[in-house]
Amino acid sequence: QVQLVESGGGLVQAGGSLRLSCGASGFTISHHPMGWFRQSPGKEREFEGAISRSGDTTHYANSVKDRFTISRDDGKNTVYLQQSSLKPEDTAVYYCAAGRSEYVRTDTSQYEQWGRGTQVTVSS
Repeated sequence: QVQLVESGGGLVQAGGSLRLSCGASGFTISHHPMGWFRQSPGKEREFEGAISRSGDTTHYANSVKDRFTISRDDGKNTVYLQQSSLKPEDTAVYYCAAGRSEYVRTDTSQYEQWGRGTQVTVSS
């Protein structure tokens, strides 16, 4: 079964850090650029960051630039999102996704496989 599973979310105070993981099974992530998105109640799913197939190119939303870092370990078939200096507005369900092409994209339509999400809650 093709599957992505996020983990590492939780409750953290403002200014704290979390490391989210996304493990893949049933396919190899080395064939895909990988993205992270988030969604809070009543809002559309929004792009947070992406990493190229080779891992040498990353792109981030302005709201998380300089605070979040994407990395990948193809040997473990896993993608990570390191979150630092967390703010209450970062509270959301975070999803990882596998892209359709070799290029880094920001549109949800350009991703073909999605995880079920992990909850991040940042308290004031």
